[in-house]
Amino acid sequence: MPVNHLVAVPMLIAISTAIVTLLTKGAPRVQRGLSFLGVLGYAASVAVLVTAVVPGNVLTYQLGAWPAPFGITLVADSLSVFMLAISATVAVPALVFSVRFVDEFGQRLSYHPLFHFMLVGVTGSFLTGDIFNLFVWFEVMLMSTYVLVVFYGGAEHTRAALNYVVLNLVGSAVMLLAIGGLYATTGTLNMADIATRLADPAAYGVDVAPVLGLSALLFVVFALKAGIVPFQFWVPAAYKAAPAPVTAMLAGVVKKVGVYAIIRLYFGVFAAATVPVSLPGISGDSVLAFYGPVMFVLATVSVVFGGVAAIGRDDLDGLLAYSSIGQIGFIILPLAIAATIPDLRGIAIVAALVYTLNHALAKALLFLVAGTVEEVAGTTDFHAVSGLSRVAPVVTGSFLVGGLALVGIPPLTGFFGKLFVFQTAVDAGSTGGLIVALFGAILTIMYISRAWNRGFWGEPTTATESIDPDPTEVAMLVVLALAIVLLGVGFDPVYRFADAASQAALDQQAYVDAVQLQVLSGGEHA
Repeated sequence: MPVNHLVAVPMLIAISTAIVTLLTKGAPRVQRGLSFLGVLGYAASVAVLVTAVVPGNVLTYQLGAWPAPFGITLVADSLSVFMLAISATVAVPALVFSVRFVDEFGQRLSYHPLFHFMLVGVTGSFLTGDIFNLFVWFEVMLMSTYVLVVFYGGAEHTRAALNYVVLNLVGSAVMLLAIGGLYATTGTLNMADIATRLADPAAYGVDVAPVLGLSALLFVVFALKAGIVPFQFWVPAAYKAAPAPVTAMLAGVVKKVGVYAIIRLYFGVFAAATVPVSLPGISGDSVLAFYGPVMFVLATVSVVFGGVAAIGRDDLDGLLAYSSIGQIGFIILPLAIAATIPDLRGIAIVAALVYTLNHALAKALLFLVAGTVEEVAGTTDFHAVSGLSRVAPVVTGSFLVGGLALVGIPPLTGFFGKLFVFQTAVDAGSTGGLIVALFGAILTIMYISRAWNRGFWGEPTTATESIDPDPTEVAMLVVLALAIVLLGVGFDPVYRFADAASQAALDQQAYVDAVQLQVLSGGEHA
């Protein structure tokens, strides 16, 4: 098989698994076996793709052999496979956890096809080379998650799903409007082609002035998908309503698609344009000159709002949901610095990617811990749950690893994530960035300590004194906890992977060259 065909394999496996699990819903054991094999095959195909791409290759695949920019292009570079690796690492334990956690009827009905269609949307979003198909894969991902959020069908779940659906449908409409405007402005939807035309607008007759406003519309959509304040309204209710393994995927993977889109489009495509920006307090000749201050404000508000709200929650689910809003601020903060100071873009994007990896693993682990506790104790409310360290030591140890990773204790992955965020702020001479990062770190210590003291320490309650967690579910907690420890202890390959992903995000020419746009003489595309 030609090496470029590897790009399409993860998506084909996810699509095939979704279809066969749908067709075998009448044979539950077969369906679960195929679902398990499918997610393992997905992870294996991502691993093969990673070895083919890292450290510096860019593989492309033209669907139907139609050349770019006319056909649909899939692109796998170090940035996209870094995100795919995160997706696969979370998806396998989440799927296995699901087999024990979701009841028999739910699994047979629709759970497995929806889980794999969610993976299809995530994978397509990371691999697509044009912005219209980014919209398409967003919708595939969101339609699956709509149903998974309302999976249990109660009033609370329906209300959460309705908020989730309405907000994301509005976001989808805005995204489609912005994509239409970009096509009218640049004459193309292919990301490499857009970057090429924005870099030399006179040769292609492109007016770059509208790009700033259109990119701002797209940024609102990506901020909504990522759950950045003030677009976080859907996060707490949706996370609480969905089954625990789905919440692990929402927080660990789905939310990161918005982060990926911001890095890919704003640092790799729109940054090619020279746009005079002159607004109160903001000036420069790049689209990123506008986004630096905007992202800094959004990161600051997210860190403060999410952290303070998490401290005030009386249940583990709610605490973790608001924590996710705060933690996304730590990912956006270095991107704000990267947008403002070109010389620091490399290390700043590394900081964002390492923090993304840590948050994906830690938050997936913590939500699975919360699911395990709720299943055996019937609640995650702190007034009813206590003393878990005495009756469920492995579950408690897993929570401790995930919590310490969020706090940033060495040698866990979270330590390096926090370290790079602080280093970026120091290198930038950003006192404001340092204050935000330090305040956010203090808030994280406070709410993780509160969860530990209220839920896991002290005497067992009537709800927890005789609990017996499912061994398979506990094993998946251990898998994720070990991943956090091992990736932190052996951090050097992770750093080199993140560094290669950062370079790929910034190397517009390598991306354009790999896509091999069909160009006629005179600068016009065929």
